[in-house]
Order: sequence, then C-alpha cells, then structure tokens
Amino acid sequence: MESFLASFDAEPGYLDWASFGPLSPSVRAEAGADTELLGSGRRSSLDLVGGHVADARELLAGMLDAAPDQVVLQPSTTYGLMHAIYGVAGGLLVSRAEFPSLTVTAQRAADALGSLQVQWMDPEDGMVTPELVRASLTDDTRALAVSLVDFRTGYRADLTALRDVIGDRLLIVDAIQGFGVVDADYGAADVVCANGYKWLRAGRGTGFARFGERALERLAPVLSGFAGTDGDLPVDVVPLPSASARAFTVAWPDALAASRLAAALREIAEVGVSAIEGEVAGRARDVFFTADRYGIPVLTPREPAQHAGIVTLAPAPQDAAPLAASLANHGITVTVRSGLIRVAPHAGTGADSIRLLGDALAEFSAARVW
Repeated sequence: MESFLASFDAEPGYLDWASFGPLSPSVRAEAGADTELLGSGRRSSLDLVGGHVADARELLAGMLDAAPDQVVLQPSTTYGLMHAIYGVAGGLLVSRAEFPSLTVTAQRAADALGSLQVQWMDPEDGMVTPELVRASLTDDTRALAVSLVDFRTGYRADLTALRDVIGDRLLIVDAIQGFGVVDADYGAADVVCANGYKWLRAGRGTGFARFGERALERLAPVLSGFAGTDGDLPVDVVPLPSASARAFTVAWPDALAASRLAAALREIAEVGVSAIEGEVAGRARDVFFTADRYGIPVLTPREPAQHAGIVTLAPAPQDAAPLAASLANHGITVTVRSGLIRVAPHAGTGADSIRLLGDALAEFSAARVW
C-alpha cells in the first residue's frame, strides 16, 4: 500500500478523480515502452504488445470473478453499454437521473429497433434504491440498467439487494465510477461495463465489459462486428456471432490501450480493491469533516456502504459560484455542474490537498453573507 500511495504524483489540490484520473507512473512507463516497440517493425515486438489484450482480460476476469472468455475490451464504457442495451428485448428499467451513457443509449435503442421499451424511473434524489426498483417493476420488465456509483450524488447502489429485487431479470451495471475503488458484488450483475480512465489511472480508450451466462443467453449481439466471430478473419464468408462475450465486439482492441489497462490493473491487484476502498473511504471522511466544519451542505449519503469516492457539496444557489471561485483560486480541481460541486479524492490524495480544500472553504465561509 505504501508504494501504491506514493505513486500518486498529481499536483496538490487535484480532487476530480471521478472525472479523470491522471495516469500513474507505471502506466506512463508502460505506454512509452510499448510505443517504442510498435515503432520497431519487428514481429516479436508487435506480438509482445498485442499480448497485453489477453493480459488485461485475465486481470479483469480476476477482479470481476468471471471467466476470461466472458470479458471483452471496449473503446469506452458507453460502447459496452450499447452492446448490452441494444440487445435487450422487452422493458428496460432505468432512471432518468442516470448518466447519459445509460439514458441516451436506452432511448436510441428503443427508437431504432422497436424491440426495447424504456421504463423510466424518476427518483426524487436521483438514487436508485431497491425500494424504488421494486415499486417500478412490471411484468414486462426484462432488465434493469443502473450505475454502481451515481455520478452526481456519489450514492453507491447495492447490487446484491437489487439482484434480490429483480429476481431472474438482467442486471446491467455501469461501474465506471466505482471500479477499482469499490469492492462490489459484481457476481450479482449480468453485465458490467467500465473504463480505466478514472479511478484506475489508465487513460482513455481502456473500456471493458463482462457478459455473464444469463446475458449471453438473452442478449442479441446486435452491434457485433467482424471481430465478434470465432476463428480467423472471416473472409469470403459471414459466420454467426461467437457464442462467447466476443460476440459483443466490433473490431480488434487497441493493444496500446490494453497495455495501459493491464499495467493499471496489476497495481490494483497487488494492493487489493478492499484495501484501496478503505483508503478512499478515509479521504471521503476528511472531505465530509471539512465541509461540515464550514457549514457546506452535502448531498452524498453519509453511511460508508452507501457512497464511494464522490462527495457532492450542495451549497445554496447564491453560494455556488462564490464557492467554486474560492476553490479555483486555491488551486482545487473539482467538477462544478448544475449548482453542485463534486469533490472526488482518491486513495493517494494527500493531506496537502485536504488542507487546500479547507483553506478554500474557510475563505468562502468568512466572506459569505448570511
């Protein structure tokens, strides 16, 4: 853990890991080395870099408690979600408050195919709870699509409880805001999609998806491309899609992206997700404490089991702009959207960043007009 925490070398004040994770030193080193190998023109070098695709899939399978042939690499989380959602026939339950990767994809699939019907939920607080899902289910519901961690509030969905509520229906999970820092029950989900460019510190292009047995049985591989077939390049024939998760791919993966993803996953595996989760929870407590100290309302649930690395500040409407300005003036990087301020520390967020946050909130509080 000590070496893992020491690998965080972003500038003090970076509290925006839910938006983008600055690349780790090992990922940067791996990317540089593999870029040079791809410039050599040697077959052995090209094969070495290409081998990172299998490495990444095996590492992901270990973290997702899945078989490697259930895991496929994707350009992004959204690509994986599109493969899953376009394959649903029947009712798909989804909250209107979800990130657009879910809402837009669901509506586009319904408009394009006619085989999917979107069943919208409207949670008052944006949090998809088991109680809300139970009240929203109908006989036509075939799947639930949900974020593991809500991008606005930081609320952490209980996948185990959601599985109990929906029974034999499909559970499709957008896990990008929790993968690598939340020790979740991924086995409860039928589809898990995420990306390595946030908490994994692997950069963009490092998406992936896991399709369980129930998903492989029920989802149609509508967007399956030539790489979604078994065997060699399908020239002069058009074979059926693969029976494995490979069917839910379009083209060959980016080997450079896979090398970055594999390097990041090795770092996570060496420490363990549960240990990282504990560190992130500690940083979140620091943010809660600092916000409370200066009277800043917080939208994120306080119970440790109900949040991950995101702590969302909810100042009064007239205070949002001055608070955001104070944070920026003190070198704090956060996400400001719709009057909310999302603070997202990681395991390696140092005490210096928390002090900067406290200084910014103190200055704002002193100047606030009551």
